[in-house]
Amino acid sequence: MLAVPHAHAAAQSGEGAPSGAQTPNPQKGPSGLPLPRFVSLKSDRINVRAGPGQDHKVAWIFAKAGLPVEIIAEYENWRRVRDSEGAEGWIFHSLLSGRRTAIIAPWSDQETIALRRNPGENGGLAALVEPKVLVDLNECDGTWCRVTVRKVSGWIAQDMLWGVYPKETVN
Repeated sequence: MLAVPHAHAAAQSGEGAPSGAQTPNPQKGPSGLPLPRFVSLKSDRINVRAGPGQDHKVAWIFAKAGLPVEIIAEYENWRRVRDSEGAEGWIFHSLLSGRRTAIIAPWSDQETIALRRNPGENGGLAALVEPKVLVDLNECDGTWCRVTVRKVSGWIAQDMLWGVYPKETVN
């Protein structure tokens, strides 16, 4: 489990907007950046609060840097985020990064999922990865994404990732 004391797999930050993002109901937050948007956690220990401010209790703690989260609201310097399991809470903006990451099919019960050498089902096998693996998101064309995990790069169908919107392009 990645969160302490509760298990929450992914988180995102709000300081970098995805380029070319096509998000559901796109609008701009008070920061001027799109809402919703995906970001990632900057450090290995991040308090997630019940409300926007240090006077609100810590609901849980993220314990892994790089996890993607979706920013769904902003209040001053606080960002309301949602993780891959659907849990929501508030994180101070400076603890989030615009670096794009994703989690491979956290909903899947498959043992492995193919990373392809090239985009497409016939793109040749680059590697087999397990669901719930954290990957760096290098680029997405709206259908396929190039990701990197442990120095191995490959392409995966965009709908097999949590941390990127359907049809979103990422450069």
